Amino acid sequence: MNNILSILIFAPIILSLPILFFRDKDKLIKIYALVVSSAVFGLAVYLFMIFNPANPDFQFIEKHQWVRDFNIYYLLGVDGISILMVLLTAFIFPVTILGVWNSINTRVKEFYFLLLLLMGSLFGVFLSLDLILFYVFWELILIPMYFIIGFWGGKNKYYANLKFFLYTMFGSLLMLVAIIWVAQYCTPQLAKFTTDYTELRKVSPFIPESIALWLFIFFGISFVIKVPMFPFHTWLPDAHTEAPTAGSIILAAVLLKMGTYGLIRFSMEMFPVIFIRYSWLLALMGVIGIVYGALVCIAQKDIKKLVAYSSVSHMGFILLGIAAITIESMQGGIIQMVNHGLSTGALFMFVGFLYDRRHTREIADYGGIIKTIPIFGSLFLVICLSSIGLPGLNGFIGEFMILIGAFNSPFLHNYTYTIVGTSGVVLSAIYLLWMYQRVMLGPITKDENKNIPDLNLREIFASSLLLVFIVWIGVYPNTFLSKSEASVKKVIENVQTVKKNLLKIP
Repeated sequence: MNNILSILIFAPIILSLPILFFRDKDKLIKIYALVVSSAVFGLAVYLFMIFNPANPDFQFIEKHQWVRDFNIYYLLGVDGISILMVLLTAFIFPVTILGVWNSINTRVKEFYFLLLLLMGSLFGVFLSLDLILFYVFWELILIPMYFIIGFWGGKNKYYANLKFFLYTMFGSLLMLVAIIWVAQYCTPQLAKFTTDYTELRKVSPFIPESIALWLFIFFGISFVIKVPMFPFHTWLPDAHTEAPTAGSIILAAVLLKMGTYGLIRFSMEMFPVIFIRYSWLLALMGVIGIVYGALVCIAQKDIKKLVAYSSVSHMGFILLGIAAITIESMQGGIIQMVNHGLSTGALFMFVGFLYDRRHTREIADYGGIIKTIPIFGSLFLVICLSSIGLPGLNGFIGEFMILIGAFNSPFLHNYTYTIVGTSGVVLSAIYLLWMYQRVMLGPITKDENKNIPDLNLREIFASSLLLVFIVWIGVYPNTFLSKSEASVKKVIENVQTVKKNLLKIP
């Protein structure tokens, strides 16, 4: 119990190493990776079950001196916000491995080694409470993702990879500058130089606004690039489109959440004064992302690119929820981070299923195929409806809470954000249902579509795992919302205190 967080991080990293010494037995490598990731998921479920939702503070804390001269620590902890990200990460990897079982046929050993390395690194991001440790894991994620796109991507993979690397590296460098700057500035107040987040959080809200603004910008750009939000979004569609199916699933389901998690954990909690003053700008970026992403989706001819741009739109809802700074909107934003991971991850998986059978992603190359693959068509429809936000499925509760919270937000002072954001729900129904109609319904006009094999038992099982949580959250979201409620309330209370005492706003 004292080291459960370290085990979560390092078990997949250490257990990825034996894969490099396996002989070229692809099936054995896949089974090994599935067993390891499933065991880690079991440990994450156990952590979720023993986590105390009534305690808003960090739990299962591990703290060890790392760099003594600079008071840099190996410091881990989990609260109600990060526990959901840990559970999502742990769940997505075994489902992804099961779903793309036959998709990777070259350099199989290297692929699954990188996948497990990526899994452990993501846990490190969500569990780190020292800014340098957080930065190390943040950067470490670039390595496996860079090679996954570079080795197993599509025909334009080198362009997409370079764009992905340059965008994220630029943001990371700004974050590093901000980490050093905030630690140095807080040294007199703390009587020591340290990158311990739990210490810095006590004094960083009182940093003069002229300096806090630059720190907020440096951290914020790094996080907004990762989300990504307009106008920093252009790397995402290329990376999604060129990445292999597994890369697209993990990128959409987990990697994008690093940005929104960072905005809550660092930008909001460390610089609440600046966050309040510029919450309108974050809300505006979110609303632009919602509408812009949806409109671009309508114009897409490639199914995978349509799903990629839908991520820009749906992540805009999460950013709006965070910017509204109410309990309802924050709770909605956090559960929507989970929902987006499930629904959009599932959409990418189904696009991969289709591509494996027909080797094309052009919408015009399909039509009427529900006649030949009825199981695929039925499950695909449910997933599309969950992404639209149909009541009873997971997407509805997150978007509903975000819009309610944004409408009642004392920080936005304008209903326009909510009204325009609501249009994203309508637009998502247009582009997803229109895509479904053109791909699945109508007459079969191409002979190649008459003999497409339907989903096999493995693919049905992988899809069903996602659908279980899609329905579960839609019907009874309190299983997950209850875990984050106390931590979210504490964050909101701290921001409200800043508003009252430092900003003197009634």
